[in-house]
Amino acid sequence: MVQPRWLDETEDRAWRGYRQMFLLLNAQVNRDMAHESGLSEPDYDVLSTLAESKNHRYRLKKLAERMMWSQSRLSHHVTRMQQRGLVTREECADDARGATIVLTKAGRKAIEAAAPLHVESVRRHFFDHLTREQVEVLGDATHAVVKALTSS
Repeated sequence: MVQPRWLDETEDRAWRGYRQMFLLLNAQVNRDMAHESGLSEPDYDVLSTLAESKNHRYRLKKLAERMMWSQSRLSHHVTRMQQRGLVTREECADDARGATIVLTKAGRKAIEAAAPLHVESVRRHFFDHLTREQVEVLGDATHAVVKALTSS
């Protein structure tokens, strides 16, 4: 039987701190966004991705992959966003089973209003508490972990 590689005190502090920060920070930024713009985190993710994409459209399958959601879960969420007039769904010309999600004018207005509020919340609750050096080290660390997780 392989012996577990227990965390040392420094690793344990970093891991527990990361977990607590992640949960608290996400909750706070999501509260701010919902209060200030009426958008949820998934709403913001969908709208910002569409706003940054070519022709403000994205294949449902690719959007689900980007958000790390199942297609079914995203499809249900997109249906709720459609009911609010933020997006539309079009059939794909090259794939009868596929769908393309398209940003509407209302969706564009919503993301344009929410983006400055979102970035201010992120800055206020996260970056304002870190030095430039800490931000650079964190960027290097997160990219190393993401690279390891996505290359396997």
